[in-house]
Amino acid sequence: MGSEALSINNLHVSYHGNEAIKGVSLSINSGNLVGIIGPNGAGKSTLLKAMLNLIPRDKGSVKVMGKAIKDTRKQIAYVPQRSDIDWDFPITVIDAVLLGTYPHLKLFRRPSKKDKKWAIQCLDKVGMKEFSKRQIGELSGGQQQRVFLARALAQQADLFFLDEPFVGVDVSSEETIIQILKELCQQGKTVIVVHHDLSKANDYFHQLILLNKELIGFGSVDEVFQPEVIGRAYQGQFAFMNEIGVTL
Repeated sequence: MGSEALSINNLHVSYHGNEAIKGVSLSINSGNLVGIIGPNGAGKSTLLKAMLNLIPRDKGSVKVMGKAIKDTRKQIAYVPQRSDIDWDFPITVIDAVLLGTYPHLKLFRRPSKKDKKWAIQCLDKVGMKEFSKRQIGELSGGQQQRVFLARALAQQADLFFLDEPFVGVDVSSEETIIQILKELCQQGKTVIVVHHDLSKANDYFHQLILLNKELIGFGSVDEVFQPEVIGRAYQGQFAFMNEIGVTL
């Protein structure tokens, strides 16, 4: 894989005095598709948002390509959880995707014809070109997620962060999304995904971050997907372990 894309050093996050993330340190090289996994309440989305400086950190640092987040915003695309988005907002599919071009526009400039053509190409990439004039709230869950991936593609970022992108989507949309994410990595991009379905971890990811408030494991899928490592994170949830084919 390529050079260091992301580094996290001793990251701590708390809510109302309760520590949600404890001393996480790791580094990810470019070209990797990385899954953040762990039980409910493990702090997966919290870690993602703390990486992006969307929530306060108690201490610790995060660098993208050796620079602070504030200096690399244009290189980062973020797809939030669907539950975090106001789907009643009166915006069409094409205008939602065009938002991805804004970080590269000069002050007070509106998207050009070239930008609009690029946005249509991104919609075509995710199979949503024919829905460009629809209001985003009229779409199915899978279609909505495809649109927000198109918005991320329109940004032409180097790092992509997705928070539970496969929740509430149809099988076809999930297959489309993961294929595009894999293609991004083949282009040297880095993709980090909060994910809950461990049965697909081996097919989807190059590396896994296994979390339960603190870092339990980080490395290749084969390294992390070991019974003793998974067991430490899920703390004896035997029925779950059997379900995903891990024998303790």
